Amino acid sequence: MKTAIAGGGIGGLAAALALARSGQPVELFEKAVEFHEAGAGIQLGPNATRLLKAWGLHGALQACSFSPEQLQVRDAASGKVLSKLTLGKAMAEHYGSPYVTLHRADLHGLLLQAVRQTAAVLHTGAAVQSFWQTPHSLFLQTGQGAKDADVLVGADGLWSSSRQQLLNDGMPQLTGHLAYRALVCQAALPLHLRSQDVTAWLGRNMHAVSYPVRGGEWLNMVVFVHGAVPDDFQNWNHTANAADLKNTLAGSCTALHELLDSVTDWRLWVMHDRPPLQSASQMAQGRVALLGDAAHPMRPYLAQGAGMAIEDAAALAAALSKAALHNIPAALQRYAANRWQRNARVQARAMRNGQIFHAKGVTRWGRDVAMRLLGEKLLDMPWLYATRP
Repeated sequence: MKTAIAGGGIGGLAAALALARSGQPVELFEKAVEFHEAGAGIQLGPNATRLLKAWGLHGALQACSFSPEQLQVRDAASGKVLSKLTLGKAMAEHYGSPYVTLHRADLHGLLLQAVRQTAAVLHTGAAVQSFWQTPHSLFLQTGQGAKDADVLVGADGLWSSSRQQLLNDGMPQLTGHLAYRALVCQAALPLHLRSQDVTAWLGRNMHAVSYPVRGGEWLNMVVFVHGAVPDDFQNWNHTANAADLKNTLAGSCTALHELLDSVTDWRLWVMHDRPPLQSASQMAQGRVALLGDAAHPMRPYLAQGAGMAIEDAAALAAALSKAALHNIPAALQRYAANRWQRNARVQARAMRNGQIFHAKGVTRWGRDVAMRLLGEKLLDMPWLYATRP
């Protein structure tokens, strides 16, 4: 069974690794001339790190990640702590795997290194441009010419061309939210601004998150605000205007402003997404399956975009490992049936979190009271962290 994968990001590499480990011949096609990963920090819950451990990546993950001791939620205006969730050793023992924070490029790099140690074939500068399928065959047009395959996995991200050909359901839509992202060397920060925790600051029409990456040496920061696309916005890697951010966050507490003032280089992301999945057919049809952001892009307010892509990869490999050539479409339907509802739930929960995090008025008051009273019970998510794909 020959599997072709479109896209060499985190989801595509995870799929290549999971499939190669199960003994499947794999060819991956990445349109960029070199493998790279855009973005900054990323959080991985036990549901994702459990799979990375199963793939033999526990040591590599430990070497480039950080295990924060707690998540603390603060009010952005007053700076007061609203709630805490214990992470670190306690969470690792409870769920059998740790909660970690790391740089996206480090996760991408360890997956790439692991895939290169398998028999998977990697092509760069070679996008999957189109495909044709029948019940019994599949043909691809790539940057390196025509190819035949038994399965195509569309893991080509938010703007997936694989999805467009398979579903023809339009482009992702603007969310109305902007993300300001930055990395700061902790050694350059005053002692009182350095952190070993995940901290979320919740405010009116905004929230900010900070956490350590790269073994704790760097602090990843991201601030989500409501706003229109800037007139001069060209691409994702857009230099942000720090003065605009400060004006947007006027009224926030001194501690948060001190942290923001420590950043000299902000990058701006305009956020897009899609509605939650409605059916299994949105994840697989015939011999083509979608995975990760190509299937279910989600807002980052549950920190599960990469986690769901890794889960998809494991579920896809499990489904195909039991399939014969003549029943590949049925195997891909089993994969999609197994995954779509969980992914839809995470998509919907992430959207709801955005509303809660950015609440104002009575809703904000109720949120704060609930966090103070329920504490860890509100922040912990056994339905998410304990479930296996």
